[in-house]
Amino acid sequence: MYIKVKRIFDFFLALILTILLFLPFGIISIKILTERSGPVFFRQIRPGKDGKLFTIYKFRTMSTETFYGDKELSDMERITKFGAFLRATSLDEFPQLINVLKGEMSFIGPRPLLPEYLKLYSSGQMRRHEVLPGITGYAQIKGRNILSWEQKFEYDIYYIENIGFIIDLKILVKTIINVFKRIGVNNSDDLTMNKFSGNSSEKFRDSDINISVCDVVK
Repeated sequence: MYIKVKRIFDFFLALILTILLFLPFGIISIKILTERSGPVFFRQIRPGKDGKLFTIYKFRTMSTETFYGDKELSDMERITKFGAFLRATSLDEFPQLINVLKGEMSFIGPRPLLPEYLKLYSSGQMRRHEVLPGITGYAQIKGRNILSWEQKFEYDIYYIENIGFIIDLKILVKTIINVFKRIGVNNSDDLTMNKFSGNSSEKFRDSDINISVCDVVK
């Protein structure tokens, strides 16, 4: 029942925010175009609920140029000055309101990762695709950039097993606080971590971490 209510809430909140942010979206788009960093939107295929593939949208934060002379540029080196600002303020994530309106994402849920990871998950980790992926999630507020891939997946599964209004509200509040404090909730996993290459010798176990719903706000 809650999942159906959550979808209705997601749709109308995304619709309201899209209308309210129409002008800022336009300004951001013009600024990206003036930087000549490429198309306004960054598009990438990601797996969603039940592993179904969809196109995720973000504001472009990196130049499309991959070389400077003979030197190949890293992703970090390709981030533009305005792109760094968008990432720091999480504004680059706003186009995902389109994904929410289309029913491909929710405001809160496991972050959608790369399709190539699907064949690498354990059966337990695959459960992260039982719900819609989110713009933010439990793992993102629990120390995203200092967690191992296994820990992130464990937090995702914990969320799925405890999904409800209270935990969603706490994740939302904590995310807003982190954004205003400019804590790196929104840093791309592709830039801050090595790519997931499969399960380590430490197998997925529900008992690996001891979490309570109240722990979300700590």
